[in-house]
Amino acid sequence: MILLVFSVCMTVAFLSVLFLLNFNRDPNRRIPEGKNIVSPADGKVFSILDTEDKKTIVKKRFFGKIRTLLQKNRETYLISIFMNPFNVHVQRTPLEGKVERVRYAKGLFHNAGTLLATGENEKCETVLSTKIGRVKVIQIAGFLTNRISNYLKEGYCYPKGMRMGKIHFGSQVTLIIPKKKVKSLKIKVGDRVKAGESILATY
Repeated sequence: MILLVFSVCMTVAFLSVLFLLNFNRDPNRRIPEGKNIVSPADGKVFSILDTEDKKTIVKKRFFGKIRTLLQKNRETYLISIFMNPFNVHVQRTPLEGKVERVRYAKGLFHNAGTLLATGENEKCETVLSTKIGRVKVIQIAGFLTNRISNYLKEGYCYPKGMRMGKIHFGSQVTLIIPKKKVKSLKIKVGDRVKAGESILATY
């Protein structure tokens, strides 16, 4: 019996170490050149909202919750990516730009794969001044998340694909980009993307 308990404990410890090593991995990425916007996170695209389309937003009961997330220009695309615990959880800058603001906001801990989490969960918002205007990257906590890290400093310029932060365990990253500057979206709901490597849109 003692040997069995010891064996089970060792197996659990081994699997836990493997999980943590997998979770904390931070692979290098090939950052694409050209006029494109790359994904800020690994994961699955679960929502793409055109914030000009108020019928869509009202139908989702989401308009009131995203008003505080939008910049002064309401004509934007809001792209939400869900990260499960097995995705790489390091976020990267979607474009080259200067950091205007990094703001942390307390909130709830809904399931990160929902629009409710986008509007109400604990989050860290980063506003970048870029070639296409003001872009916002929102790191959003999930119900398992206990920490959001952001490495960027206000007033500093960073290249596209730069490591910008990390969210622990299952979580969400939402990107808000000005619609008028976007030439075409290159992703759709259900697509799986990689931070710093997958192209979300061109401009």
